[in-house]
Amino acid sequence: MDWYQKLSEYFPIEEMKSREHMERLLREKGDIYHKDEGKYHVLMYAEFPTFVFIDYIWVSPKSRGKGIGNQLMEKLKTKNKPIILEVEPIDYDDSDTEKRLHFYKKEEFKHAKSIGYNRRSLATNEENQMEILYWSPQNENEDVIFEQMKRMYEAIHTYKDKEIYGKSYQPVDKVLKFHQNRKENNLFDQL
Repeated sequence: MDWYQKLSEYFPIEEMKSREHMERLLREKGDIYHKDEGKYHVLMYAEFPTFVFIDYIWVSPKSRGKGIGNQLMEKLKTKNKPIILEVEPIDYDDSDTEKRLHFYKKEEFKHAKSIGYNRRSLATNEENQMEILYWSPQNENEDVIFEQMKRMYEAIHTYKDKEIYGKSYQPVDKVLKFHQNRKENNLFDQL
């Protein structure tokens, strides 16, 4: 099974980029977009001058609990930049959502409670609520993380979307909202 099959079997269709989109990012934005692949993992990430965005991380079920995820996080943390990623809220019918949150909590990620993130899937045409997690070596505040997320969304998620999918993702100001007093509970409190 190749790297794309591993990701597409693990991640829901509404969260997946097409193979063409990811291959074009790797080829045309190879200075920013990277693939770290091993026998038991696939990590897709974008490294910007001031932050890192984890697009996808997959660790083989056969090797979970052996420290591979931690090694990947440590490798990214050595870049000494904030690390940002998207997660779906806990779905009690999908035990992986809770396991992922436990992992990120152990890795000292924080929930960006003031950032609202709702994106319409081009594959399903359904609105998906996601939450933003981040790790920050300099304790950046959430408005900095918000600005970095906007930059990533426009550079990575919507890269040549109309050309690749025949339609465009929503503009960034419709997808990402910053609410200082957003009434979202900390995801980690649900564990």
